[in-house]
Amino acid sequence: MDILSTAEEWAREGRSVALATVVETWGSAPRPVGSHLVIDADGDFQGSVSGGCVEGAVVSEAAEVIASGEPRLLEFGVADETAWRVGLSCGGRIRVFVEKLA
Repeated sequence: MDILSTAEEWAREGRSVALATVVETWGSAPRPVGSHLVIDADGDFQGSVSGGCVEGAVVSEAAEVIASGEPRLLEFGVADETAWRVGLSCGGRIRVFVEKLA
């Protein structure tokens, strides 16, 4: 599945779209740098930035990015209470950049 093509298609359909990209990892991270998740304003999404363990949190943040137009840099890791709450217990940390595309 080509996530960037999906993002482009959704934008052509008139959907408000955000793209989440893994920009940095440390230790045992679930997905490599460059992994993408595309999210629309209705909460539909395709792709993965974490193998499932933080997608819900990223989708929630993406909704706010779509509404405000302001990008965000998110960080999840085992030392972060949020990471345990969303299930990132793999021992690593990830940074995810979320930006509005359309």
